[in-house]
Formats: sequence, C-alpha cells, structure tokens
Amino acid sequence: MQNVDSQDHSKTTYTPAEIEASAELGENIEPMPGLDPWEQLEADAAKWKELSLRTAAEMENLRKRTARDREEAIRYSNQRLLEELIPVIDNFEMGMLAAAQDTSSMIYIGMDMVRKQLNDFLSSQGVEEIPTVGHFDPNLHDAVSQETSADHPEGEILRVTRRGFKLRDRLLRPASVIVATKSNNNPNA
Repeated sequence: MQNVDSQDHSKTTYTPAEIEASAELGENIEPMPGLDPWEQLEADAAKWKELSLRTAAEMENLRKRTARDREEAIRYSNQRLLEELIPVIDNFEMGMLAAAQDTSSMIYIGMDMVRKQLNDFLSSQGVEEIPTVGHFDPNLHDAVSQETSADHPEGEILRVTRRGFKLRDRLLRPASVIVATKSNNNPNA
C-alpha cells in the first residue's frame, strides 16, 4: 500500500486553460528547478499578478482610445453633410450676385436673410471660411492660375475664385485662388 504523504509535491499540475494562457503569453509554466513548492506558487502568483496588471492597463488604454474615437466621431459627424452643403451655398451666392442689381427688392432682402442664417448655421457647426489674404498656403489653398504682378510679391494671393472652408481643424474644401508671380519684364530677374 502506498502512503499518500510520500507523493512528490514538487511537480505542479496545471489545467489546460492555464497552459494555453501561458502559451499565448510566450511563457513557460513548468516548475522552476530548485524551488520548493511554496516558492513555485509565489513565482506563479507573481506571473499572474503581472499578467493581471498588464491586462488592466491594456483595458484602460482601450477605454481611453474608444472614448477619444467616439468623441471625434461625434465632433465630425456632420462633416459629410457640410461638404455637400457648400456647393449649394456657392450657387445661392451666385443667385445673390444676380439679384444684387436691385438690393431694395423683397426677393433680394429675403435671400440676404437666408444667406445670413446659413452663415450663422455654419459658424455654429464649427465651419470657418479659409482666409485668402496674404501668402499662398498649399495646405489651405488651391492655385487655379498664376498672374504676373509688379504690385504684389510672388506667392501672394491676388483673387479668390471659390471660397474654401474648414470644419474646426479639418479641411472641407480648399479655397481656389489666383496667385501672383514675378514679372518677366524685370531686368534683375
């Protein structure tokens, strides 16, 4: 008859789930040679504690990343609508220019009120018109043409052919501009 107390306690048995979890981490959970069973259990507990802390940190990072992504999605949720509204506003403003011949007419006054409401709506949604005064910026402007100019330095915006807009820090549409170039008549060139 075998004595139960004479069994070798230095061999630790692991469940298949424990072996699989340690394999995923690239760790070997075989007992460390030279450690008594108590030290082996402490080493295993330290490994699992480290795994638990790492997993908790990963979960916290995931929560933060998800919250940031959700906030950005909400912040820019109407971007597509605004991008499609901009050409409508362009056409409306062309109609305003045509109706400007008689600024005292009720049609013009009504159209001007609608234009103001549209601009207020765009502002409330975080849409800003891109500035078109000064030097050409390829990140904000689209140069559709260049004209020689003795009165303006090279690279300065001369005229705007189509307004540009941005939604907070995102570009909705670049401003189309005509940019000054150096005059070819300059003898110093």
